[in-house]
Amino acid sequence: MSDSLMVIISIFVAVILMFIFPLMSISDRNDDISQTMVQTQVSEFVDKISVAGKIRPSDYEAFAAAINAANGAPYDIEIEVQHLDDNLQAKVATVSKNLLGENARYSTFTSEIEDEMYPTTGPHAGEKVDYVLKKGDNVIVTVKNTSQTLAQLLRSAFYKITGQDTVQVAGSASSMVINTGKRDT
Repeated sequence: MSDSLMVIISIFVAVILMFIFPLMSISDRNDDISQTMVQTQVSEFVDKISVAGKIRPSDYEAFAAAINAANGAPYDIEIEVQHLDDNLQAKVATVSKNLLGENARYSTFTSEIEDEMYPTTGPHAGEKVDYVLKKGDNVIVTVKNTSQTLAQLLRSAFYKITGQDTVQVAGSASSMVINTGKRDT
């Protein structure tokens, strides 16, 4: 009886060592590759925005397609543009834009940016419109996976250390806009 129990235990251990651990290793490596690809895409997209001074709908769509093709998992793309306030003098009479730390900023987020790039009303309804930025604006792009990867599922099953809210693949980049953009006509 004890010999057959030992055989069953040794078969179980052999299966884990031969199949499960290599699968976990390969899935972790796949997540590392996806992480590198996502971070590279985010950095290139932010650099393109910074140099062009605008977010082109075609660039945004290509970026979203490249990100979502990373490993077949959906990703959440968040864009924040921190605009340098043009009319600071109207708010405070003693402030100079040349003084360090005196600039005020206001933020625009993904939904507002998409509404301006893909307007449903107004003179450009149904068209794709560039989201124009000014020199000195800050652009922050953050991308996170929205579903669990195979590595997360395996770790969750074996170690019980990851939760549903844990993000495995993410990328973030920010840059200051160096050129004021103009709408393409």
